[in-house]
Amino acid sequence: MFHHIPQPILDRMAYLERLDAQDRTDSTPRSQRLRQIPPKTGKFLALLASNVPEGDWIEIGTSAGYSTLWLALACRATGAKITTFEGLEEKVKLASETFRLAGVGDVVELIEGDARHYLSRYSNVAFCFLDAEKEVYLDCYEAVVPNLVRGGLLIADNAINHEPALRPMLDRALQDERVDTLIIPIGKGELVCRRW
Repeated sequence: MFHHIPQPILDRMAYLERLDAQDRTDSTPRSQRLRQIPPKTGKFLALLASNVPEGDWIEIGTSAGYSTLWLALACRATGAKITTFEGLEEKVKLASETFRLAGVGDVVELIEGDARHYLSRYSNVAFCFLDAEKEVYLDCYEAVVPNLVRGGLLIADNAINHEPALRPMLDRALQDERVDTLIIPIGKGELVCRRW
């Protein structure tokens, strides 16, 4: 999966990595920054996603589509497709360009809007990556976990670097008997929940 990444995907990843690095050093307003995952987190997500059971794949918080590109690699490896949700119009435009230039439209569906308005439509979730505004994490967790298939994964980003803001959701996940949960110290910290 990682040894034969198509050049259009590599090119777009490199562009987004440069854009993200620039966002972190200039005066871009925080709400407009890409705030994307680091490459090693992308590989971690792709590895995990490529081993989930059959079911729906969703991503809550697309930004410019960087994490989605890593997940698209896993989709290609497994025959899955992913639906990704983004609420900010300027990021939807950037993500649309990402998916077009990277040539992943066959495995990625981008929906503009608040994912919370759509999550009830997914009753067989095999994989969910949650990387959105921190105030929606608990709502999304409560909407997704009941609909995870056995062996399905919910992974939430920022479990370490935004731990105080995410404490209600983290506490809920760590005490939730429906899932086995672990916080992995990779990137900004990934909360991994597996439905059993």
